[in-house]
Amino acid sequence: MGSEAPRPRRRAAIGRLAAACVLGLALPPSAWAGDAAAEYAIKAAYLAKFALFVEWPGDAAPAAGAPLQICVLGPDPFGPSLARTAGEARPIVVRRLTSAAATAGCHVLYLAEPSSRAVAEALRAVRGAPVLTVTDGARQQAVRGVIHFEIRDNRVRFHIDDQAAGEDRLIISSRLLALALSVRRRGE
Repeated sequence: MGSEAPRPRRRAAIGRLAAACVLGLALPPSAWAGDAAAEYAIKAAYLAKFALFVEWPGDAAPAAGAPLQICVLGPDPFGPSLARTAGEARPIVVRRLTSAAATAGCHVLYLAEPSSRAVAEALRAVRGAPVLTVTDGARQQAVRGVIHFEIRDNRVRFHIDDQAAGEDRLIISSRLLALALSVRRRGE
């Protein structure tokens, strides 16, 4: 991690991410099973918190105090829940995109495209760029981002491809890696 946040703020942020993970893991299935709004509210909270545990290269790092650019490519499943996460950890700007060509300036890119082919094309378009890609629901490795959401036992969980993160010049904190269901390590 860089030195963008003093230690007490970083510890508090880690605590909030852990709490979000616990909330996502501990809610009884009846509390949100089948409720897409609740599912995507949890995913929106994760998107905002993931960035606290990622280090971008100097030329792409969000400047101190500058907003984090979270981009959604494809149909937006979050509605207002993503914008509501703004200000919890740092200022956030949510950009809704219609093309992978418009990803310049994105720090986090959530791929909401309905087809595997469109997701694969978008991932190819940003490959090597310092963008944290997040995908959802795909079973094939070729259409998964650096972080990939999965619903397991009616809970929102995630996998991390640290190898892909390295190829995109991103460093993911070991604390976030420890919370993942699985991690594809660098060099694998």
